[in-house]
Amino acid sequence: MIRSAADFGALVREHRKKQGWTQTQLAERCGTGERFIVDLENGKPSCQLEKALIAARTVGIDLGDLKAAAQIAPAAADDDLDYLPRFS
Repeated sequence: MIRSAADFGALVREHRKKQGWTQTQLAERCGTGERFIVDLENGKPSCQLEKALIAARTVGIDLGDLKAAAQIAPAAADDDLDYLPRFS
């Protein structure tokens, strides 16, 4: 389960490497700059969602239907949000 920008970035990196592509090659295929790919893979939380989704699809990550994914994922308690940052 992807719970953070870092998790998402790591998944993109893993799939990019499976394709045998450099960050520069992925950026060219996505129509973005290499800096964006570097930030995405490093889990920068302020990366642009649309570009991030394009990068995910480009490396073959099937984001699918969120409802279908929720049915497959193990049921979690409603208050299982410990992975989220806490703001006082």
